Amino acid sequence: MGSGYGVIRLGSRGSKLALWQAEHIRAEVERRTGGKVEIVRIKTTGDMILDVPLARVGGKGLFVKEIEEALLASNIDLAVHSMKDVPTDLPRELEIVAITKREDPRDAFLSNKVSRFEDLPKGARVGTSSLRRQTQLLGLRPDLVVVDNRGNLDTRIRKMEEGKFDAIILAAAGLLRLGWEGRITQFLSTETSLPAIGQGALGIEIRRDDFGTREAVAFLNDRDTGFAVRAERGFLKRLEGGCQVPIAAYGRTEGDGIFLEGLVGRPDGSEILRGSAIGTVADPEALGVELAEKLLARGAREILDEVYRASGK
Repeated sequence: MGSGYGVIRLGSRGSKLALWQAEHIRAEVERRTGGKVEIVRIKTTGDMILDVPLARVGGKGLFVKEIEEALLASNIDLAVHSMKDVPTDLPRELEIVAITKREDPRDAFLSNKVSRFEDLPKGARVGTSSLRRQTQLLGLRPDLVVVDNRGNLDTRIRKMEEGKFDAIILAAAGLLRLGWEGRITQFLSTETSLPAIGQGALGIEIRRDDFGTREAVAFLNDRDTGFAVRAERGFLKRLEGGCQVPIAAYGRTEGDGIFLEGLVGRPDGSEILRGSAIGTVADPEALGVELAEKLLARGAREILDEVYRASGK
């Protein structure tokens, strides 16, 4: 089937969560097509550099680059990514052909010490590897000390349990997929923490000209999630954002309408611009661009320029 027949080779990162996602897609495709899917583990740069904040080592493409290279070399036929890891510019020969139904897109608050984010004591240490989360947390609570927390989910949780952090913030979707919802102390509302672009959705990437695999995985696309995530990615692309910049967006599709919220802020939380826009599924990316233009006109350009200057981009 990968090239019209035979086994489809699915490339995945080796983390517990990535393998859960790969196994999930494998089971769905095998059930639907009656064919065989083989999982190929691929180590990415993002998995190897764990001692440096993502923003400093180049951000977004770090978890997909090696997997895309394997696709381009025809060593695999299919890749499953967390959509929040996927850059807005893909290699010309590759395409995201399906975006799966979204798991809960919210951020999750985990703590052994308090039951709600609001109850954190003054000066509490909060672990997160995301500038987007840092910006929003400090916007609400400038007294908090935000500390970088990289690694797989179990590593990050263990650091909190060892007392390195008073709390950590993670994507709820990964915890729910692994069956770890019992570890979540509180789900943060999108008003408190607007999610990352594509958070909770998986992207299925193939070679553009591989029609056999395209046909085999087309059923995985979720209409409503697909349109919403495309709007979010239109917003991100217009802002030329990567992991170095605190940018968030969350779209919801209802019928033929899309409601999109977006945010740009300074990493220290001192200035956060939020906005929303309503459009249709006819051109989701255009809705994202429209919202980005609104925020750029309100001062997002200055914020982005300063952040990029500070990070040497």
